[in-house]
Amino acid sequence: MVKQNQLFWKIAAFSVFKKLIWVILIYTTSVFAQKENKYIRSGNNLYEDQNYKEAEVDYMKALEKNPESFKGQYNLGGALYKQENYKDASDLYNNLTSMTPDKEEQANAYYNLGNSLLKAQKYPESIAAYKNSLRLNPKDEDAKYNMEFAKKMLKQQQQQKQDQNKDQENKDDQQQKQDQQKQDQQQQDQQQQQEQQQQQQQNQQQAQQQQISKQDAERMLEALKNDENKTMEKVNLQKIVVKAKSTEKDW
Repeated sequence: MVKQNQLFWKIAAFSVFKKLIWVILIYTTSVFAQKENKYIRSGNNLYEDQNYKEAEVDYMKALEKNPESFKGQYNLGGALYKQENYKDASDLYNNLTSMTPDKEEQANAYYNLGNSLLKAQKYPESIAAYKNSLRLNPKDEDAKYNMEFAKKMLKQQQQQKQDQNKDQENKDDQQQKQDQQKQDQQQQDQQQQQEQQQQQQQNQQQAQQQQISKQDAERMLEALKNDENKTMEKVNLQKIVVKAKSTEKDW
């Protein structure tokens, strides 16, 4: 009987301990939930007053109390979106799509993910997000409208890229023509320069030849003059000699 009573009291004590732990967990969870909700409510009020930065701070405080809070992360994504921080907002909403089993919450997360991607001009990704949202909530007219708008923006983006590519091709062609013209002009200038150099060389050679010819002519004239003087002298001598002979005969 003693052993049975001891076992009974042990079982009873363990049962009470389990209940106490459960009560403590419920109380702790309730306390954290109350603090979390307190910051979420405060953040919502700031959000409605368009104080998005201060709302972000309160949502962050709520997540410090409960990092897995769907409401805290969802509302934080909205505050980031309003501050045009589309990158972080997209990351949050993308995480939320797999965080909850609730289809309505998933659809809203995909919808806001599509909006964030749309603002970031990531049109293919935003269209995919809207499609996922409509699979979960086919009656969402806003998601349908935004998806069609994203498709329109995607076409404009693609057309703009095509136009930019054409403009770049035209610029490349024009630049290539200008480069070819410049190269042709350089070749032409080089050829003209070579021809000018050749002409200058020819002129110099002709000038040298003319100078040589002039000097030769002067030397020839000088030589002729010298020969003529010598000839005249010879002639004169001969005349003198002739006169002398004739004079001797007269005597």
